[in-house]
Amino acid sequence: MAQSLIAALEYAGVSVDLASRLQTRDGRGQDVRQREIMEAAKTEVHRLIAEGRGRAWDGWVTYHNYYKAPDLIGPQVAAALNIPYLQIESTRAKKRLTGPWAEFARSAEKATDAASVVFYFSKRDGETLKRDMVLDQQLIHLRPFLNRAEIAYGSVCNGPILSVGMMRHGDKLASYEIIAQSLALLPQDGWQLEIAGDGPARSEVEALMQPFGANVRFLGQLEDDGINLAYDRAGLFFWPGVNEALGMVYLEAQAAGLPVVAQDRPGMQEVLAPNTYPSVDEGAQGLAKMLELYLQDQTLRHAKGAAAQSFVADHHLLPQAARTLREGLAKAGLSL
Repeated sequence: MAQSLIAALEYAGVSVDLASRLQTRDGRGQDVRQREIMEAAKTEVHRLIAEGRGRAWDGWVTYHNYYKAPDLIGPQVAAALNIPYLQIESTRAKKRLTGPWAEFARSAEKATDAASVVFYFSKRDGETLKRDMVLDQQLIHLRPFLNRAEIAYGSVCNGPILSVGMMRHGDKLASYEIIAQSLALLPQDGWQLEIAGDGPARSEVEALMQPFGANVRFLGQLEDDGINLAYDRAGLFFWPGVNEALGMVYLEAQAAGLPVVAQDRPGMQEVLAPNTYPSVDEGAQGLAKMLELYLQDQTLRHAKGAAAQSFVADHHLLPQAARTLREGLAKAGLSL
């Protein structure tokens, strides 16, 4: 996503410097580690102020400031250089102001307070940002987007079901469990499933799919060309989306002209084309019903896939993202 944001800014006509490679994330909530990072950030601030003066930066943009990885340098550098400070995909988490990330959470909150403009992807994040926003701060909804300017291909929706997801324990494995439960409710002929992905939970995923035998094919981890071919030959896309924040695979699948079978979850609502999706309460039964409906009707698959592709083309590509970013830069006082 960070690379896509740089591409969108450049598409909007902005010259982008990657100012720092300092990694501030502490995933374990370790006080000693956080103090080490904060000391390193102080040194980085001094270096960047000097560099910024030499390069005449016009503004500073920080991506993904949150309690585990606060922006410890941007606000100070922007203030010293007297340039606008903006954030993209920042989150507020007041409950983290106590506990193992308390100091980092305070730093993240302080950094967001300093931003004149905050772009948010998720409407849920937008709600908390609005709740805690400071005076005169601008909040702008930036729709999640693919790093491409147009859609160049589309599936004829006459192939296998496709699932794409890393094989990690936790939420990803939970989605695979729901996939297996749903497949068990289908007739055991007339469908094929291809799975793209790999990871530490692969053996558990393979065990879940073992009852379906040759109906399930594992593709492993695919690079861009491979995953595009998988989308191209698929008939529909199936991923329940347990606790997905944004679900970028849904945008990829829909851009390929695939209808999507997923549960109606908050993160999905940001990226899925308008349709009726089964609720979480309906469980595997609701997903199996939707799968059967699509499996029995290629015309429906193609129509829904075409509508999904148009949805992505209209709202979730580089030109739309660049337009939104330009709007925010202007509100921060930056002219292009």
